[in-house]
Amino acid sequence: MTFELSLRYIAALCVAGFTLAAGPVSSPALAQEKLDPGPANAPLSAQAKGVATKAIEAAQGAAKTAGDILVRTPCLRPKGNAAGGSLPRVAGRIAHGEPVKIVALGSSSTEGYGVTSPSYTYPNRLAEQLRRKYPTAHITVVNLGKGGQEVPDMVARLDTVLAENPDLVIWQFGTNMVVRRHETGNVAAVVEDGVSRMQAAGADVVLVDPQYVPAVNANKEGASRMVKLISDVARLKRISVFPRFEVMRQWHEDDKMPFESFVIKDGLHMNDWGYACFAQLLGDTIIRSVGEVRAGVAVPSNVMTFRPM
Repeated sequence: MTFELSLRYIAALCVAGFTLAAGPVSSPALAQEKLDPGPANAPLSAQAKGVATKAIEAAQGAAKTAGDILVRTPCLRPKGNAAGGSLPRVAGRIAHGEPVKIVALGSSSTEGYGVTSPSYTYPNRLAEQLRRKYPTAHITVVNLGKGGQEVPDMVARLDTVLAENPDLVIWQFGTNMVVRRHETGNVAAVVEDGVSRMQAAGADVVLVDPQYVPAVNANKEGASRMVKLISDVARLKRISVFPRFEVMRQWHEDDKMPFESFVIKDGLHMNDWGYACFAQLLGDTIIRSVGEVRAGVAVPSNVMTFRPM
């Protein structure tokens, strides 16, 4: 079905007395129209035309919003070295035209809670960005996010992750522990073991720390401890971190963006724009690493390289 036909289909549903979310409308006039539609080729009434036009305009507006979501509020690279990084395996494979598989492991932020469409999750946004940049490359991004999970739950799924033979694992965790005020205990050791298994399989690894949002900020000490824990593990294992907490702090504190600009009403999960910007910054890191490989910059061939993202 073409885009134009899709719009007209939506309009037809509205004229027939339906909404996409709420089911049949209760207008007696439209109810009667459904029972007695008249000749098949009869022209639409002025009222029906008005409904159809509004439906088409609404659908066109939604499509435009989805398409220019990063144009309306520019997604700028964070200040400092917050979004740099080296991903030698995945960059090398893209640079040499080899297939690439990226696995996104995490909780609801990875699964995509808060998006208005499954295509707007950060793994899907990341895949789209990389495919636009490298149209001849075979790039697969697998979303293994599962809402509500903490580190032990994710480590229990590592066999599933590694069965995908990933070139890069993006591991997002920590938020649920902070919000639930759980003690970190031996979490660092568990994460280290998980990273070691990923590295042994030959994958690049990026850790993603919690989001800077009201629900997380309500436990400032817990958030600070988790951000430090993730940074310490990354340094020890010589892998990269995407500092989501700092990136989003800059959005709010430095760029003066209200939380409503990038967080949904629950005060915890990102909205479409937040996920899109997050994905774009991750994609930019991969693209820069590919550029380094193609330029002949000495990027190590193993994943034991640490440079904060």
